[in-house]
Amino acid sequence: MTSKSDSGPDWGNQYRLVASEKWKAKSAAMGQPVTDALVEYAQPALGMQVLDLASGTGEPAISLASRVGEHGHVTAIDLSAGLLDIAAKRAEARGLKNFTTLQADAHSLPFPDNNFDLATSRFGVMFFHDPAAASQELWRVLRPGARACFLAWGPVEQPYWQSMMGVVHRHVGGPLLEPDGPNPFRFAEPGSLAAIFRGAGFNAVEEETKTLPWTWPGPVEELWEYSQSVSVPFRSMLERVSTEKWPQIHAEVHAAVRQYWDGEKVAFGVSIVLASGKK
Repeated sequence: MTSKSDSGPDWGNQYRLVASEKWKAKSAAMGQPVTDALVEYAQPALGMQVLDLASGTGEPAISLASRVGEHGHVTAIDLSAGLLDIAAKRAEARGLKNFTTLQADAHSLPFPDNNFDLATSRFGVMFFHDPAAASQELWRVLRPGARACFLAWGPVEQPYWQSMMGVVHRHVGGPLLEPDGPNPFRFAEPGSLAAIFRGAGFNAVEEETKTLPWTWPGPVEELWEYSQSVSVPFRSMLERVSTEKWPQIHAEVHAAVRQYWDGEKVAFGVSIVLASGKK
């Protein structure tokens, strides 16, 4: 889920790529309800030409490709070639022939005007360098009547974040996120994501907030290891933790997450924002 200018964080760094590959099955399982919600919200139809922005390791692009049929097609773009390679392998493993990946920036789309019937982005728009400009560029490549459907994180004040990154923050203080860095919660304020669509010229703009399952199919310790590996926006905060503090932080995070552990899986509910607009 990367789409940022060259000055942004290294979303495709080797550590994250290794973690994404290592945990791809469990990460996909955890995110499936969110992916399903966006796919249903987007209402893909047979034959549609679909663009998925900031696709990362491939969702919802892969799920959409299974819905648009052999005469439809999904193009998944991201700045990270490494993450797109994982996406391509996942699509190939499912036998999808109507799926392609392209390393590209959402702010400068390498497509002609009026080219797509549908556009999506799952946990991507929060990290665009200039969401307004990217949305205007997206409007350009959509056909008249086409929809753009984005999914973003709700507020940071929810168990998934507070039980892990919140624990670290209480120990180290300072900013939770870099002031000018990527902010997962950029569109948590009601109406803020819809405003981006309106500003780009979209019509029939809608926005809603939902609480969805977010379940890690494995032990507490594993989830915490995964979260540290892939949470690029919190990297600066994590790097402020001194060596001597880590044992206590690990213990407190494990205890906090264990509240959501049922012996087989860690089950959270997460708040997300869905918004759409029509060209």
